[in-house]
Amino acid sequence: MLELITGITLASAAGLNAYIPLLGIALLSRFTEMIELPAGWLWLENDWSLGILAVLLAVEMLVDKIPALDSINDVLQSVVRPASGGMVFAAGTSSSTVAVADPSTLFTSAEIWPFLLGIGVALIPHVLKALARPVLNLLTAGAGAAVSSLLEDVGAVLLTVLAVIVPIVALLLLIALIVLLVRRLRRALSKRRAVRQ
Repeated sequence: MLELITGITLASAAGLNAYIPLLGIALLSRFTEMIELPAGWLWLENDWSLGILAVLLAVEMLVDKIPALDSINDVLQSVVRPASGGMVFAAGTSSSTVAVADPSTLFTSAEIWPFLLGIGVALIPHVLKALARPVLNLLTAGAGAAVSSLLEDVGAVLLTVLAVIVPIVALLLLIALIVLLVRRLRRALSKRRAVRQ
């Protein structure tokens, strides 16, 4: 049960920022005893993977704080964030048994279901973020982009760390973040309607 909660919260963090949970589980696995990735996922721990994830995270964090570019980034990340969510869900739910499937048998193996579930979970915060951000930018003349992005990054870091250490607290934080994103979207949409009238 805790593994499922860990997977859900990691995938949700990927919906906010694709690279934070990937880099987080890779670093935790490499430098601590908190996570032990199986042989099929050990590529996440190698120097090249860590370096690439760090560069991609830096680019994502920079671009996501610039108005207009953040919305373009959300469109581009519509494939990356769900894929990352699938990967961290699969790694988080059964890290002792997860194996990267042979690509020729991927859709016939049992490993695909955690990956697909993670994609679905990651899509929820990603879609909420992608819908709310343009409205927020419009209403704040772009000033809200950096603040919103920073809060999303902090949320993704907290979800990633808490998913590994205390999954129940991570789940509660996730529920609070989803409620906050839905409220923000509703508020932004009502302000937009008021501006049009």
